[in-house]
Amino acid sequence: MSGLNIRPFEAADLRAAAGLLAERQARHRSRHPLLPAEYEDPEIALVEVAAAWETEGASGSVLVEGDELTGYLLGAPKPSAVWGSNVWVERAGHAVREPEKVRDLFGAAAVRWVEDGRTAFYALVPDDAELIDAWFRLGFGSQHAHAVRPVPSTPLLGRPGLTVRRAGRGDIAVLAELDLVLPQHQGLSPVLSAGEVPTLEEALADWEESIDDRDYATFVAEYNGRVIGSSVGCSIEKSSAHGGLAKPDNAGFLAYAAVFPDARGIGAGRALGEAVLNWAAEVGYDSVVTDWRVTNLLSSRTWPRLGFVQTFHRLHRLIGH
Repeated sequence: MSGLNIRPFEAADLRAAAGLLAERQARHRSRHPLLPAEYEDPEIALVEVAAAWETEGASGSVLVEGDELTGYLLGAPKPSAVWGSNVWVERAGHAVREPEKVRDLFGAAAVRWVEDGRTAFYALVPDDAELIDAWFRLGFGSQHAHAVRPVPSTPLLGRPGLTVRRAGRGDIAVLAELDLVLPQHQGLSPVLSAGEVPTLEEALADWEESIDDRDYATFVAEYNGRVIGSSVGCSIEKSSAHGGLAKPDNAGFLAYAAVFPDARGIGAGRALGEAVLNWAAEVGYDSVVTDWRVTNLLSSRTWPRLGFVQTFHRLHRLIGH
């Protein structure tokens, strides 16, 4: 293509890339106004792009049309046996004027990544239909959802027959059991996650230490006198997965929810989510953030029905198969 040049990302590209990221955030916020406005300022966006560039092992590509940089892509490996030999394109890792061009940028950047033996690729992509389509046409698929909703203006009323209350020390044993429920469920089809499941002893020790931590609001749901599920709320500041461009101002976080398999279908999961939303409103948060594996059929249906709207998609691709 005449006048179009794709080359490796360089430190001198940071400021132009920050301008593109600020434009992307403005477009993103037109659809999701709860996301932070400050990153529409290129000087603040520059902090995010610089952090992506300064991550150990980072590399990428830029698109130059004429004398103007119109797209960039940055990725870096994340040391973890769970994620494979990987490269991650994080929240600030790419921005393009024309969504289709992300395919050219990935094609150029991935040459080095594959030469380095990287076979698993992850990209956190804004909820933009054309941009997601371009990533899909690179062989990526949806793996994980990040979502937000405002706190309720009036208290949500729960479900008939269910009692939801704050957890106490007397609940430690059942809370530990429930800590195993979600990772066990994630290991089943169709999620088929390779994440580790803690031991019951580890979960018990964790709850013994943390049950009185006032930074976390823990709820349990009871049905016919039995605790059947739990949920945890906290400040978004406690979540490393929801920083920067994906971190709404003054937000709470629905950090965990699980219901025993034999008690599903009576609305306990929704009621536990509502308890966290009510708590967030009482504390004074403006919104609540959560995330889920899209192949988790329970989460991917319950949380959108509770009003959560997806803001970012974590996409995934394996190569060599």
